[in-house]
Amino acid sequence: MLKKILIVEDDSDILEILTYILESDGYEVVQSEDGQACEHLLKILPDLILMDIRLKPPGQNGDMICLRLKSKSSTRCFPVLLLSAEMGLQALSKACGADGFISKPFDLGVLKEKVHEIIHRPNL
Repeated sequence: MLKKILIVEDDSDILEILTYILESDGYEVVQSEDGQACEHLLKILPDLILMDIRLKPPGQNGDMICLRLKSKSSTRCFPVLLLSAEMGLQALSKACGADGFISKPFDLGVLKEKVHEIIHRPNL
């Protein structure tokens, strides 16, 4: 069974690049240009959420969505990997309970490694 990744990214070019890369690596990808897909996690059941911090419309920040997901018992089990060019990404990631982060512009090797690491880590 393919591992499923939900990509939440409002830049359509980056969304397409990420989709191509991850599908080429054998993952099933669900795309979302806003955080609305995170309201349907129990239907989507992703093995990983790869989420940008700055999303359109303004006010819908990925770190706040992550914090909301991690604060609910029904959704805290979904791993979140933040992807952003924001300064202080490590601190933002820690503050919202994300499982990791990748800085933009991202290195393909680092992206693939972190995705693989999170998706294939043993459940504790």
